[in-house]
Amino acid sequence: MAGLSCWLNTDAADAQPLTAHEWQQIHPGVWRITIGIPEEFTPVSSRLVPPQAGAFTRLPHADKSPTMSVEGKRTARGCTVRLPLGAGEQIFGFGLQFLSFAQRGKKKIARVNADPKIDTGDSHAPVPFYVTTGGIGILVDTARYASFYFGDAHAKPAHPIAAVSDANLAPKYTGNSNEAETEFIYVDVPVAAGVDIYLFDGPDMLSAVQRYNVFSGGGFIPPEWGLGFWYRNLAKAGQQDALALAREFRDRKIPCDVIGLEPGWQSHAYSCTFVWDKKRFPDPPGFLRATSDQQYKVNLWEHAFTHPASPLFPAIEPCSGDFGVWQGLVPDFAGAQARDAFGEFHGKTLIDAGVSGFKLDECDNSDFTGGWSFPECSAFPSGIDGEQMHSVFGLRYQMAIWNEFRKRGRETYGLVRSSGALATPYPFVLYSDLYDHRQYIRALVNSGFSGLLWCPEVRQATSEEDLIRRLQSVVFSPLAQVDCWYMKSPPWMQLDRGKNNAGELLKDWESLEARCREIIGWRMQMIPYLMAAFQRYRDDGTPPFRALVLDSPQDQRLYRVDDQYMVGDRMMVAPLFAGEATRTVVFPQGKWQDFWTGEAVPGGTKLSLPESTERIPVYVKSGSIVPWADVGLHAGAPESRRLTARVYGDGSLPFTFNGDNSALRLSWRDGHGSAETKKYEVYRWKRLG
Repeated sequence: MAGLSCWLNTDAADAQPLTAHEWQQIHPGVWRITIGIPEEFTPVSSRLVPPQAGAFTRLPHADKSPTMSVEGKRTARGCTVRLPLGAGEQIFGFGLQFLSFAQRGKKKIARVNADPKIDTGDSHAPVPFYVTTGGIGILVDTARYASFYFGDAHAKPAHPIAAVSDANLAPKYTGNSNEAETEFIYVDVPVAAGVDIYLFDGPDMLSAVQRYNVFSGGGFIPPEWGLGFWYRNLAKAGQQDALALAREFRDRKIPCDVIGLEPGWQSHAYSCTFVWDKKRFPDPPGFLRATSDQQYKVNLWEHAFTHPASPLFPAIEPCSGDFGVWQGLVPDFAGAQARDAFGEFHGKTLIDAGVSGFKLDECDNSDFTGGWSFPECSAFPSGIDGEQMHSVFGLRYQMAIWNEFRKRGRETYGLVRSSGALATPYPFVLYSDLYDHRQYIRALVNSGFSGLLWCPEVRQATSEEDLIRRLQSVVFSPLAQVDCWYMKSPPWMQLDRGKNNAGELLKDWESLEARCREIIGWRMQMIPYLMAAFQRYRDDGTPPFRALVLDSPQDQRLYRVDDQYMVGDRMMVAPLFAGEATRTVVFPQGKWQDFWTGEAVPGGTKLSLPESTERIPVYVKSGSIVPWADVGLHAGAPESRRLTARVYGDGSLPFTFNGDNSALRLSWRDGHGSAETKKYEVYRWKRLG
């Protein structure tokens, strides 16, 4: 095959030739090449969800054999792979990255680590997958902490040259990367004697990501209630506290679908027993019935580390690692024995009782917040070490829980603190203990490159403006949650944590509550639109939340836009940040309209917006039809089935959603709207612009 080669490190005493195979087609547009001898345990070899094979037929045709030259060598460290990087080719992805967007010229390490402090690649959801503006996606199939040099490593000079004088040139302090030159990506994989490389051929950037998502197992459609509004209670809240707040939300007309309980619901947390604390929750079945009667779902916080007092301890002890965390066992989720025992216990004791989902905490790693997790030198009965386990622990934990819902034919939607490669089909959304609003939005923008979902949740805020900005952002995200695990009352009643817990409320808290109620209402109005976005995620792997550059990879202005994103196929969101008097919105090519007013904005331009807390900047492609539901107190309320069809411009972009139990098609022609519905009622058409 043209351009295929490998090299041998002949200086190493134990060096061995690496076998370099030809590119092999695995699925339409998906190719694999094997360099050397890969490890037995990798994300692909240990996967628990197969590719969504039928969905490849919905993607652009891409069966031409790759001509990419890949070189590899064995080193004393492990193995190194070199891949080409074209002149001007930009790189995106690498999982949930908080601190950077475009990755060319950077070194990134695929290391599982919560709360990164600097831009090293550390993340609680690193993914060894990247995509380029050339329309190529690359997955390096390893569970090791591989280092990626995205164009910042160069071969040494080979020959002397004549003396040159550069006395008039300024010293070059900005690094040695030059995007105008052809460079290389080097991947240093420790321990391994070889590695599989998967190539996803676009032919464009978005198609490459779709192909990766389909290969991962395809996306999913959350239950309607999962796309509603979520609220998490004070960690020490008891049964009466939680029920009182649930009633208060209904009485005060604050929409909410999910009530989340934090560690205090358990008899012991850090580590966990997974058993109700009967002092705080004396009647768990009664609590679950009472919340269900008010149309709430209940989501329970936990982590996997199993306390010796847990009824689950005897079953997990034989299939756990050789180190403990918080005096609890670390289940070997790489093996079926631990996953099955852990899942079955949850299924019989919690899911069958009526729990609808879980928040899976502390399943990442932490060098920056106390070093509390298991070390990389851990050993597990499945045969893998702590480094490999960290890379898959969050995803295998998700499977242990998700599989119990699948057995029962029940939908779930949950939260998780760690994920990784091939996460696309899992119905969990990432979150973390970081709290910088701009970083939250950058993580949301980045998540769409790697088959991940991210929740920029609201906790407390520094000001009323900050609260409104954060709430406006989260309602335009995969999971809209206010997390008050350390405050007794909602933040709109008192922003100061100490005063909140002391019962000292803001003088004019009801007006702030009314403003927040309106914003939460937007989320409820968006649910039909979001369902359609997730349907496409399931059908062909299109990320429901994604960076602008994925849709317009040739627009180099977008290579630095890390604070705007697409929602679905026609909506663009540009969050505002507290304390900033203006913000600049960059518009891709095409015609755009203000979602709220219908005002037209030409594509390919920039718009400077003055500070305002009235609305978050949202724009739609001109011609769009967008369903906008009436506000119900929960996603299944009768009001949520009554829709306004918002028509922008000529209405030439019809809206279609075909769910399992609902359907909606909206079209516009010659000044008249047409609706085909199942479960919905379109009672009004509204022209904008």
